[in-house]
Amino acid sequence: MQIQKEKITNKENNLEKIDAKIFHVILYDRILLWLTLNLFSIGFIMVISTSIPISQNIYHTPFFFIKREILYFFLIFLLSLIILRTPMSFWKTNSIFILITSILLLIFVLIIGNSIHGSFRWINIGFLHIQPSEICKITSFCYIASYLSRKYYEVRNHFWGFFKPMSVIIIESMLLLAEPDLGTAIVIFFTTITVLFLSGVKIGQFLFIITISILSIILLILLEPYRIKRVLSFWNPWEDPFGHGYQLTQSLIALGQGNFLGKGLGNSIQKLNYLPDAHSDFIFSIIGEEFGCIGSCCILFIIFIISIRALHIGQKALEIKQIFSGFLASSIGIWLSFQTFINVGAVTGLLPTKGLTLPFISYGGSSLIINSIAIFFLLRIDFELRLKTSQAFPRGSK
Repeated sequence: MQIQKEKITNKENNLEKIDAKIFHVILYDRILLWLTLNLFSIGFIMVISTSIPISQNIYHTPFFFIKREILYFFLIFLLSLIILRTPMSFWKTNSIFILITSILLLIFVLIIGNSIHGSFRWINIGFLHIQPSEICKITSFCYIASYLSRKYYEVRNHFWGFFKPMSVIIIESMLLLAEPDLGTAIVIFFTTITVLFLSGVKIGQFLFIITISILSIILLILLEPYRIKRVLSFWNPWEDPFGHGYQLTQSLIALGQGNFLGKGLGNSIQKLNYLPDAHSDFIFSIIGEEFGCIGSCCILFIIFIISIRALHIGQKALEIKQIFSGFLASSIGIWLSFQTFINVGAVTGLLPTKGLTLPFISYGGSSLIINSIAIFFLLRIDFELRLKTSQAFPRGSK
């Protein structure tokens, strides 16, 4: 009896040690979490700095945009309680339903949406302004990841297996162009073909789609006079500094005034109703003016590290055959980095102006919430990977 009691006691001690090992394993990506929280903080501070003049001018109160930003953070916190507790298998199973919902929203915005600057991109529900094009980003990537997890070998070996997901993206792009929202269509299209290329699609099919895409973009630019003017103003904004080149010239002035160290937080001149969209699409210009080249590079470096972490998480998931999680994480990393590149390119005059926000920094409820959901997905994927690893090693060592 004494020997049996000692055996039972030893087993209990071993189980406690195993539980202790599992407990002490960090089951979330601390680097990703803290970098995201830093971006949230920087974004909130910059929205406060840039939005007060335009808020006072339009709404006769300096805190209109700040109050809405606080509301968005509250909604993000509530969403985190749900998404971080939801397994990735749920999103994989319901990806098609979620995609159909986002496509219906793209159709509804053309029917009942509100026009701002000539674009029908927002659906107003009370005090909330929903932008379906932002929702379409994450739902499209969920669908592509789910499709690859089900048709991985078909996509790699057959043209129709490759064309089926592309046809869905083409339909979405047509709806986005009808708003019009060329920038979002390019982001979704580029991210999709990049993920499909990473999945092992034949190079001939990839080059065919790339060629068709480039020709389509050129045709879309030539068909719309305002797009032609944007391209021409992007080449030489100083030729018409008070017309089509006004926003870009004011942006370049802001960046030039910032120099290397910046003028200091709150000391921007261009945000005083000189630079349009200083709190949203062109917030990076004010960052450059107030924090200089060093501050701007630090923010870009943080976003770059987040994108790299996303790709790393995706690679780890693919190594253990979690195809859906792997490609979804990779899609998020490519999407965030590419959208940042377009936003900064437009602000600095490297690319034509596009209505795309700087992730986590620019003001915009839909953009901020969808970017946050993407981070929640990454944290959940990483959690499931770490949980699987932490449960596997103690059993193997026993």
